[in-house]
Amino acid sequence: MRFSTVAATVCLGLLAVVGGIAAVPPGRSTEVPASPGAVAPAANSAPAAPAPLSGDAAAKHAKRTACLKSAKAKKLVGAEKTSFLKACIAAP
Repeated sequence: MRFSTVAATVCLGLLAVVGGIAAVPPGRSTEVPASPGAVAPAANSAPAAPAPLSGDAAAKHAKRTACLKSAKAKKLVGAEKTSFLKACIAAP
């Protein structure tokens, strides 16, 4: 009887510790900055939007996609697929 009481207390204590660790999101520390001014002003700004693709980059992407579809239709794999893609993308 006494053993089960001790075991239950230990389990509940471990549960509390694990719950406390799980409550902290990954990558975040529980430390508080020394002063309110210590936070970088860039942290409050909105994230930058990704740059739009230029015409050349869009054309390369379209060509690569077409070459990948061709390779898939021909059921190429491994070195054959790699060499086919290099030749296909390099072709005018």
